Amino acid sequence: MGTSGLHSACMALSMLLSSASIEADESRGTQSNGDAAMHVERHSNERASAHLRPDSRIADMLGTPAFAGFGRLLLPWDNRAYDETMRLGDIGSLLPYHSHVDPMNVVSALNRMIDDVNKGETIFYDFYTEAQKREDPTKENTSLFFFRGKPGAPFAVVSPGGGFAYVGSVHEGFPYASEISSRGYNVFVLRYRAGYGARVATEDLAGAISYIFKNAGALGVGIRDYSLWGSSAGARMAAAIGSHGGAAFGADDLPRPSAVVTAYTGHSDHSSTEPPTFGVVGEQDRIAPPSLMKRRIAALRQAGAEVEYHKYKGLGHGFGPGIGTSAEGWIADAIRFWERHMKNSSHQLRRNAMGKSRID
Repeated sequence: MGTSGLHSACMALSMLLSSASIEADESRGTQSNGDAAMHVERHSNERASAHLRPDSRIADMLGTPAFAGFGRLLLPWDNRAYDETMRLGDIGSLLPYHSHVDPMNVVSALNRMIDDVNKGETIFYDFYTEAQKREDPTKENTSLFFFRGKPGAPFAVVSPGGGFAYVGSVHEGFPYASEISSRGYNVFVLRYRAGYGARVATEDLAGAISYIFKNAGALGVGIRDYSLWGSSAGARMAAAIGSHGGAAFGADDLPRPSAVVTAYTGHSDHSSTEPPTFGVVGEQDRIAPPSLMKRRIAALRQAGAEVEYHKYKGLGHGFGPGIGTSAEGWIADAIRFWERHMKNSSHQLRRNAMGKSRID
């Protein structure tokens, strides 16, 4: 072999070895905040993850280094074999109780998560310990996805819907969190146990709130004036905690949220002391008819709660952010409602030049 050929072969071998050495490295770390132990899934990648597009496939998303170790928890169904050739633009077909799934909105939220990991931030947290998971294996697929806002700002927990059969985070979780966190707030999207009913899912929400309170310092979030957001099944969970508190669901006895945001739910239960509640529903919703939601809103008013209620024309169930519909902009309205009912936050909220609230 001549000098030129030997040089080429060496270059090829060097590139092959270099390529093979690049892989995502996962490690679980433990941090402490007082007596509370944080169980954190840390993901360190030697290369930045590329953005996804609507024509990217599920396989592309699952193979994204930023999502190593938890990629399948981004998807709605547990223990399901997905067609990994499906494009993300068609992901709405996996969400039978949802409508108006906007591919660009879905992908934009996923890319926000990728960007955060590329910046070295942790976005995935286990709120149950490994011991708790061993004791109850149904807790294996639970988690919190963290969208950071301003350090020390109040937090929100978003519980997506899915009829307690699946968790529609790609439509009712990550896009909500991306918008809310863009206003400076810290937002967690809850992956709860699906297939076990409302009580178990609400226990997961209560446990997640306790985890956030215990680890607020390490997470960099304020525990005053937090809010709970939920859509459909997730709205039942948020409303239940608002009515009865986390202790009623096996968690710590903590302050109630400063606001509860509920989207298209038939939930009817309420207590004599309700937090301020914001509700939205589609005029043509046959799963959670507006009449049911309006009835609960009236009961909350009668109990003395501050409420705001919106019914949108031409919409059925599960419209999520409502991009391109009569409901578009409702998340911004809900944020303003939350802000109006913040009582203890030390943050001053101002309007920026674009009319959006932000934290200074």
